[in-house]
Parts: sequence; C-alpha cells; structure tokens
Amino acid sequence: MATATVRIPEKKRDILKVIASIEKREMKEILGELIDEYIERHKETLDILSKPEWVDMMVKGKAEITQAVQGKSIDELED
Repeated sequence: MATATVRIPEKKRDILKVIASIEKREMKEILGELIDEYIERHKETLDILSKPEWVDMMVKGKAEITQAVQGKSIDELED
C-alpha cells in the first residue's frame, strides 16, 4: 500500500487522536473509513461527469438559467 502525507490542522489532529484513543483505533483506520465514505458519497457525481453528454446538458441548463430562459410548465413536458 502506498502512503500519502496529509496536512491536518493541529486542533483537528488532536481531536482525532483523542477519538482514536477512546475508540482504541489507529488514526489511519479512521481516516481510511472517512475516505471510503467520501468516495461512496461522490460515486454518482463521478458517474455523471464521466458522461460528456450529461455534462453538456448541465452546462446548457446552467446557461439557460443564467439567461433567464423561460422553462416549460409541467403540462408541456413529455412523458
């Protein structure tokens, strides 16, 4: 397994050390768990960003909102 250096503000590091000590766990276990949770929460975003046509649709939609383009009513939408 490769290693990485992560800079954590001292106050947060100290709190994490206390929590790890109370839970009788290593800080690297807690950090690994947090990274796994972060990745899981962002899988959908990665999936969307990996599909260029979806990204194009989002960019177009954002531009329409910025330009105040009138949208469709619920009755005008296709099934």
